[in-house]
Amino acid sequence: MLLTITTSHQPATDLGYLLHKHPDKVQSFPLSFGQAHVFYPEATDARCTAALLLDVDPVRLVRGKSGSGGVSDQYVSDRLYAASSFLSVALAQVFSTALAGQCKARPGLMKQAMPWEATVAVLLCHGGEPLIRRLFESLGYRVSVTGAALDDQFPEWGESPYYTVTLAASLPLQQLLSHLYVLMPVLDDGKHYYVGDDEVAKLLRHGEGWLEAHPERELITWRYLKRRRRLVTEALARLVPEADVEAAQPPPQEHGPSLHEQRLMAVLEVLKAHGARRVLDLGCGEGRLLRYLLRDLTFTDVVGMDVSHVALEMSGDGSISTIFPRS
Repeated sequence: MLLTITTSHQPATDLGYLLHKHPDKVQSFPLSFGQAHVFYPEATDARCTAALLLDVDPVRLVRGKSGSGGVSDQYVSDRLYAASSFLSVALAQVFSTALAGQCKARPGLMKQAMPWEATVAVLLCHGGEPLIRRLFESLGYRVSVTGAALDDQFPEWGESPYYTVTLAASLPLQQLLSHLYVLMPVLDDGKHYYVGDDEVAKLLRHGEGWLEAHPERELITWRYLKRRRRLVTEALARLVPEADVEAAQPPPQEHGPSLHEQRLMAVLEVLKAHGARRVLDLGCGEGRLLRYLLRDLTFTDVVGMDVSHVALEMSGDGSISTIFPRS
């Protein structure tokens, strides 16, 4: 995953102060799911570009920080390449000072509007180019979107959901980072981590000053909070106190999770609330709950058992007991 941020502000190398990353150095940062690297492809007084390159570790993604097992099909995933909540988390950790609006060396710069151009090389969007434009153009960005076919040899398959997106605007850097932090996982519509009460505070903090007036605030809130109605109701009530959001409903273009998915998420929530780390699913069937558990690195050992040989073949390796150890 690659995000580049470019400015022509004079001197452009002030970007190094704003991001707290020296233009002459390549810096690497360990993350729970891989490694992030920051470097500057160009750094002159006229133009400066900072690049955030995220390398997701596929083994760690499946197994967690330790372990010796996994499901083979979990290794085949676009999570390694497409901008998603992984890139959003990396941005928040690597550029945490800038995202918080702090710059001790140049305190006046952080609040100053500057010309920016941000490019995300492979942005996954469930909603296509129209949604990308609705979300960013409403914030004053000039948006350039380049799509691609699923396969050039088979045009009848249609367009892929991956886009190269360039955003251009003049605004403070903190605002640019906040927009990217919130909206990348909204476009992807599939956060890789559990969404709890603390996510409401994050959304309100990083959405302050722009989200409450955004024409797509309901859609943004629903997707950012993974359609958890209680959290969405709370967030919207705090965003727009005068609005009636007691019975918050998904935006018309959004399809909420099925009843079965809601049950699985409820089970996951209860397990996490009780601090469970090792889970045995008796009667796991095709392993739908197991897949939810495997996506969350909280759980160190996940075991599924079922009397149906056919169901186990569909869920794992076809044995009587399908075990996914993480430790």
